[in-house]
Amino acid sequence: MIVRDAAADDVPDLAAIYGHHAVHGLGTFEEAPPEAADMAARLAAVRARGLPYLVAADEDGVAGFAYASPFRLRAAYRYTVEDSVYIAPGRAGQGIGKFLLAEVIARCEALGLRQMIAIVGDSGNAGSIGLHRSLGFDLKSVMPAVGFKHGRWVDIVWMQRTLNGGSDALPDAAGLDLIGV
Repeated sequence: MIVRDAAADDVPDLAAIYGHHAVHGLGTFEEAPPEAADMAARLAAVRARGLPYLVAADEDGVAGFAYASPFRLRAAYRYTVEDSVYIAPGRAGQGIGKFLLAEVIARCEALGLRQMIAIVGDSGNAGSIGLHRSLGFDLKSVMPAVGFKHGRWVDIVWMQRTLNGGSDALPDAAGLDLIGV
């Protein structure tokens, strides 16, 4: 298994993996699978900001992907990102998500970022909650019934991980421009 930067050739796999989760899962609150062109635009937007968008691949192809995106598009949030992790059907529980997210965290720290937020769809999503806990995320809150999908109300679980000492020191004065692209 290798982790590498996602490329344009990966877009069909990204769309298929994410589309599966949109249609069948609660990890995303999107209900319809996005077209490949939309996934390509999402990939390009993350990469244009200099943030990591990674895939895990082996001899069977792309097994999952993970990326960091701006948490919010206001300047005050410029040191905070949100992570996303999606694993191919049939590949969950093999450590792929941990492999991917650990590298996303490392790359975000190298960029000088200070906080990473995880918003996990479904408080019953033990796999994603456990993944984030295993990599140092703390539970901040559960927001009950903020989504409605598959005929039921769905919670979100808010988790957070400090990067580079978080608020223990001021960030680099040059700052990051995650919102200006």
